[in-house]
Amino acid sequence: MNTAPPSTLLAPTAATHLEIEPSILYFGTPVVLLSTENENGSFNLAPISSAWALGRTVVIGLGREGQTAYNLGSRPDLVINLPAPAQWPAVERLAPLTGRNPVPTTKPRGCRFEPDKFAAAGMTSEPSHLVRPPRVAGCPIQLEARAKRVQPDVSGDFVIVEAVVCTVHADSRIVVPGTDHIDPAAWSPLIYSFRHYFGLGPELGHSYRTQTPRDVEEPAAEPALADAARN
Repeated sequence: MNTAPPSTLLAPTAATHLEIEPSILYFGTPVVLLSTENENGSFNLAPISSAWALGRTVVIGLGREGQTAYNLGSRPDLVINLPAPAQWPAVERLAPLTGRNPVPTTKPRGCRFEPDKFAAAGMTSEPSHLVRPPRVAGCPIQLEARAKRVQPDVSGDFVIVEAVVCTVHADSRIVVPGTDHIDPAAWSPLIYSFRHYFGLGPELGHSYRTQTPRDVEEPAAEPALADAARN
């Protein structure tokens, strides 16, 4: 509840709202990298922007015909990796790739098959403790998890996954010393907003699928996570 004196509160202002039909509704969510196991024992890595947590359960939205949805349908282990803002170029290198071959017709134009996404993105894997898929080295937060429910959404175009987190790995530099708490002053998620990348600050860059491109100079890595981002 806001307890500020009435004189200090911002007065409501009149606004004109437009009724629009945007092509996407990614109004601002953290980017997540999902690592899952392929049928042949190799591993897939996919960026997503539809995930939220409730207790120890993370709810994930996936394209119905993507490799990640295919993998989780029969191999429930996964790692939910949360990259730092400085890692957005590597995330974007993953964006036009798919682990499905042939490429599903539902994939956007420009999408291509890539069997080794870790190498294609310039990312390094590191072993997990409780699940088979590896963690993404350099991601400040890594959640080992198991999918407990995988089902279609109401439209039939997507899959909703409910995954229970088994263990949490956090970069020591974003943990409050002597506790199990993430320090929000030290942690900044990579945010995907209407196909553009942001940290907790100015825009960092944009997706290859954006309909509103702008020239944005790539900033230097955040000092606290610069070494991790190089991975």
